[in-house]
Amino acid sequence: MNMKAIVYRSYGSPDVLRYEDVDKPTAGDNEVLIRVNVASVNPLDWHFMRGKPYVMRLGAGVRKPNWTRLGVDVAGQVEATGRSVTRFKPGDQVFGGCRGAFAEYVCTSESRLISKPEGVTFEQAATVPVAAFTALQGLRDKGRIQPGQHVLVNGAAGGVGTFAVQIAKSFGTHVTGVCSTANVEMVRSIGADQVIDYTHDDFTTRRQQYDLLLDCIGNRSLFSCVSAVTPRGTYVVVGGPDGRWLGPLAHLMGALALSPFVSQRVVAFIAKPNQDDLATVCELMTSGKLAPVIGRRYRLCEAADAIRYLETGHARGKVVVTMNGDIR
Repeated sequence: MNMKAIVYRSYGSPDVLRYEDVDKPTAGDNEVLIRVNVASVNPLDWHFMRGKPYVMRLGAGVRKPNWTRLGVDVAGQVEATGRSVTRFKPGDQVFGGCRGAFAEYVCTSESRLISKPEGVTFEQAATVPVAAFTALQGLRDKGRIQPGQHVLVNGAAGGVGTFAVQIAKSFGTHVTGVCSTANVEMVRSIGADQVIDYTHDDFTTRRQQYDLLLDCIGNRSLFSCVSAVTPRGTYVVVGGPDGRWLGPLAHLMGALALSPFVSQRVVAFIAKPNQDDLATVCELMTSGKLAPVIGRRYRLCEAADAIRYLETGHARGKVVVTMNGDIR
């Protein structure tokens, strides 16, 4: 039986993506077959699509992609389960991580999924895995966030940033968000106590220092960002500028190299998905403390346009891909 999916067989721009008929997958022993309702787009997707930074090709395929499908965030309904699956049954609504989410059906391990609560939409659930994990782990685990701290989120209007502002507020902190003029009101509306418009003001040149700085974009030098952190504060780097060979990894490596020479804690990391953190974010959503910001919606056949938009670097919140344009 066939299904529709987004496929790419060579590295390049979104023009390499094809909307094609492919074989419908079959769940392995420990896997769940999901009928996809919504997937969301991440920078990870266009990095794999372009095969950049080149260091990624060591695992993804040197000359062409070994895995020809994109998408890692999924929300949908269980269609079938493998014989060893115990936590889910057909008909259950789930969300989590997978490989190849830009498709009508996808298989993934049951360990990468949790049940979707009734009060959370498929669209909201699909935005969570990569971006919310990054925000939560960056603030809680790496940043050691504490109530009463002054926290700054650089890149507060993006996918990770919009989660970070709200998660930081849930910890009882004073949050400052940095974004462009067009997003000032949105960032304020999701809970930021103060918003800095980077087109008119540079947070690194202010006298204000922060106990915790979560840097989602790396558009300022490492030294200038460290100077904006209190002497015993923490600077967490989760993103950086693109580059042909190492891309954002170069910025993360630079942060690690800087760490021994300053009084501040300087931490660079890549988020690790897990069920416990999925549940934590889910609880924040159901309690009303977290509401995913969805900037744009695209149909599956428009996935190339969704990635093209994300590549501009100015996407607001999360970008989602739906199997049906009316799904919420």
